[in-house]
Amino acid sequence: MPRQRLQKILAASGLASRRQAEYLIAAGRVSVNGRQAGLGDQADPEVDHIEVDGRVLPPPEPTVCLLLNKPAGCITTRRDPQGRPTVFDLVSGVPWRLFAVGRLDYNTEGLLLLTNDGDLAHQLAHPRHQVDKTYLVRVRGHLTAGIIRRLENGIRLEDGLTAPARVRPRRASGGHQWFEITIHEGRNRQIRRMCEAVNLPVSRLKRIRFAFLSLGDLPAGQWRRLSQEEVEKLKKL
Repeated sequence: MPRQRLQKILAASGLASRRQAEYLIAAGRVSVNGRQAGLGDQADPEVDHIEVDGRVLPPPEPTVCLLLNKPAGCITTRRDPQGRPTVFDLVSGVPWRLFAVGRLDYNTEGLLLLTNDGDLAHQLAHPRHQVDKTYLVRVRGHLTAGIIRRLENGIRLEDGLTAPARVRPRRASGGHQWFEITIHEGRNRQIRRMCEAVNLPVSRLKRIRFAFLSLGDLPAGQWRRLSQEEVEKLKKL
């Protein structure tokens, strides 16, 4: 196997995300062949003896990805000081240490990917890769042609102008409007803030697609394991 950056090897082992692996290396907790490792070091996991906190690094796990239909009312962190349920409670029986690909906030539902490959999770969530994410939105009020243009051209938020989006109106019901919006960024509460900026408060938000993946008929709170073909396609994104 060719030599790789050490943080990538740690992430592939399922021990930590790439960012967490960098912290471990910088803290002097990783050694290669008995020598303390530094950031930027490379190794071959099949040849070199790698230890973290004095323990031999386990061999790389095969990449596993789960597609979860996140219900509203749970958070995308491993633990919550307030004791609220988390998405990891929904997959507590699986044998892998999983990382979430990005986040969905407490009240947002829908498609969330979980993987044991911390490096893949980081890459898929990073905005430079421009992975499309489509949401079904219900707002109080109605879309106009002018509002659609504003959403599609970019909204000026406190953290800058949003990238171009795609908007597709759906049905209107009473004082509410449903529509789909596709973005490739992942700012905190981005869809909600974009809608608030055009005076359309969000009353329901559900992610329905991530790249080529969709929820299908997967019930809320349930998950399925992606096929190896789907995993390889994600890696190519």
